[in-house]
Amino acid sequence: MTAAPLPTRADEDFRYSDLAALKQVWPVVPETRAVVAGEEASLAIVADGAGPTVRSLVLSLGAGARFDLRVLNCGTGFGRIAVEVELADGADFTFGAAQLAAAGQTLEIVTTVRHTGRNATSRQLVRSVLGGEATGTYLGRVAVARGADGTDAEQSVRAMVLDRTATANARPELEIFADDVKCAHGCAVGELDATGLFYLESRGLTPPEAKRLMLQAFIAEAFVGAPDGERLDEAALAALEAML
Repeated sequence: MTAAPLPTRADEDFRYSDLAALKQVWPVVPETRAVVAGEEASLAIVADGAGPTVRSLVLSLGAGARFDLRVLNCGTGFGRIAVEVELADGADFTFGAAQLAAAGQTLEIVTTVRHTGRNATSRQLVRSVLGGEATGTYLGRVAVARGADGTDAEQSVRAMVLDRTATANARPELEIFADDVKCAHGCAVGELDATGLFYLESRGLTPPEAKRLMLQAFIAEAFVGAPDGERLDEAALAALEAML
């Protein structure tokens, strides 16, 4: 078999990638997983390696199946998590992810959620904290097929930029070919709220403590309700401490 060619900037899903780092681990073998009808499963990924870390997940959810996927992307090198999901009738997919990058790191999450069945639901929530000259990217597409009536899909993407030298890229995308659906996406990139920081400092916290507390709460949104939430919160807090 011929290996797939290395992507270029012309490929939308790799527009912001570190292609030199990607070359070191290319080609990437997809990890496939199927959840049969009526079953429930979950997976938590902590990508905190020093070198290039690239994973490609391909998930298939049967009728009425449920899958909970949580990702903490906080490695010190290039980190990419790509997820493709297909939902049958009544399936439910929950995705929560946090990215923490400083210095010159490049971290990215790329998702494609395909609603091919009726009455399926998907929730995606991504939170990024970026400092130094880091680049954090989320590219997400929800595709609703013809006949997939009753689809309920949502994307919530927010990035917190700690330094003006950091870069946040976000592209939540909806592709809808059915009529009776409820789909929404929201995206925001900003800085820590000065009023919130002042309030915490007025209650006795030092400026670094106030900043850490606000960022901790921001990141924790990605892991609310996760089966392995405590471990993810602890790993995220450790990564946050390291970058502050």
